[in-house]
Amino acid sequence: MQIQYRNDIDGIRALAVVAVVLFHLGFLPNGFLGVDVFFVISGYLITGIIHRELKDGSFSVLRFYERRLRRIVPLVLVVCLVSLVVGCVLMLPDDLENLCQSIVASNFSANNILMYITSADYWAVKNEYKPLMHTWSLGIEEQFYLFFPFILMAFNGKGEKFLKYGLFSLILISFLLYLTSDDVASRFYFLHYRFFELAVGGIFSIFMVPREDDENRKQIISTFSLGVVVSILAIPPYWLNSKLTLILVVLFTCILLANGNVAGKKSGIYKAVMVNKVMVYIGRLSFSIYMWHQLVFAFARYSFLDHVNLGWSVVLCIVVLILSIISYNLIENPFRNRAFISARKLMIFVGLGLFASTMASFYIYGMSGVVKDYPELDFYTRDQRFHSNIFQRTGNININYNERIRDLDKEFKPTPKRKLLVIGNSFGRDLANIFLETPCVRDSVELNYFDILRVDKDSSIKSRIVSADIICISSSVFIGKEFVSNLENKYGINIDFSHLWFFGTKDFGLTNGTHYRRFQSDKKNEIYWTSVKDGVLAINKKMKSEWGINYVDMLSPVSNEKSEVRVFTPNGKFISQDTEHLTKSGAIYYSQLLDKTIRMIMESK
Repeated sequence: MQIQYRNDIDGIRALAVVAVVLFHLGFLPNGFLGVDVFFVISGYLITGIIHRELKDGSFSVLRFYERRLRRIVPLVLVVCLVSLVVGCVLMLPDDLENLCQSIVASNFSANNILMYITSADYWAVKNEYKPLMHTWSLGIEEQFYLFFPFILMAFNGKGEKFLKYGLFSLILISFLLYLTSDDVASRFYFLHYRFFELAVGGIFSIFMVPREDDENRKQIISTFSLGVVVSILAIPPYWLNSKLTLILVVLFTCILLANGNVAGKKSGIYKAVMVNKVMVYIGRLSFSIYMWHQLVFAFARYSFLDHVNLGWSVVLCIVVLILSIISYNLIENPFRNRAFISARKLMIFVGLGLFASTMASFYIYGMSGVVKDYPELDFYTRDQRFHSNIFQRTGNININYNERIRDLDKEFKPTPKRKLLVIGNSFGRDLANIFLETPCVRDSVELNYFDILRVDKDSSIKSRIVSADIICISSSVFIGKEFVSNLENKYGINIDFSHLWFFGTKDFGLTNGTHYRRFQSDKKNEIYWTSVKDGVLAINKKMKSEWGINYVDMLSPVSNEKSEVRVFTPNGKFISQDTEHLTKSGAIYYSQLLDKTIRMIMESK
């Protein structure tokens, strides 16, 4: 059946996508809630379409999924393929490998799950450099589309009178899960916490059908609701917590959808703002804008932009707009037109696109992202180590130098060598590698590693602490002296602080991508310096104050008087694999810089 087009909904889409774009440029603190606006719109439209078709007997599950394929998948495939090509040109192996994971996950509507596993903190700086980070929201929507039609079908016919109660029950369950969960990452990335946003739009679509009466009242309600949504997106009220903020955005978006059709036809503020030609056109482009914006922003940041100022924001937005207009006219519109592209042609395109992008991503992932030689990382395509990475996470060349230290997580042997215990996470494994690259440790000390995440539940830590002559702690997060006190109390032991050392944090800037490109373009003999991430110097200062003479500063040896850090060793090798963890060259370099300190620690009695 033909669904009446509503240009006011395109206006709401425009508001949502502009909010998301400005958020990713760093200008709108709550702009990420534009995604929640999209969720409500999707639930509103999809539920309305399915419900009307079920009532008049025209609904077909296959046709529904075909429409979803036409609407979403062709553009997603094109964006994924473009990101892969650009990534092969610009990205370093570890980042390219991660991109390949995202492509496969996006292809199969699961990037929300991958993001939860690999990047639980959506607001982390590292996500700004991920070209497909934003497809997590498509994962949630597509998972919703998989089963929601069957819920509506179950209440069709004689069950129609129970539809309202069934949907309300499901919404209530999802809403309560959202309210009671303290796991921020799960609430953000998983459908069962987001279901109520999509389904409540559906409730409004079915049971809050807009009527043409009382236009003035609807104009006032819509204008007020628009003001609430815009104010929350732009200026987060200090008295609202994150959960209540999201709930208000969802609620007032529903009100806009329920009243906007009428309000958008009557002269007034709402019509002038939301139903003008610019907003409606941006709304029509919104899916293309959403798909291209993160790819453009991420690669710009990765390759040449340390900070996106106002001028660069305008340039990047123009690029996104041009790409969006092209894809809207050459991809979105043609594929949505059944008369232009038949179902058979659609399936051939989708099948070939999925196969090509997935297989190419698997192949590059299997090569650990080493598609060319990277002398700065000592990675060369001729090295066969790069061709066995599909099912071997710990064998991954990008992380195995750090991960190999896990093999030292075992009891001390009864040997006359001095016993060195390193407690930590990935930073602790970095420290263990520095020790192993130091001759005075490697040749005369037995090194043992213990994962800091297990100290509270694995009592074997007690025997290792008692046996150790020297204990070194290193972690990527702040750890105070109470950590030692808790160990002593829990296991009934005494730890001699004269044998205990805390090694501080490390950081080498925002991304190795910009370092690599600049180093490639200007290989002078001068040292390449960069600023550390925001907050790192403060953490380092706090750690130093906490641990005093037991603290080993890891930033000072590689810093200049401006508190900038060097990125490459004197022979032009990356110190860090990912701006936080060490390469082998970096560990060797640190072993040289800290040689006197390490000798002093090893010789302490």
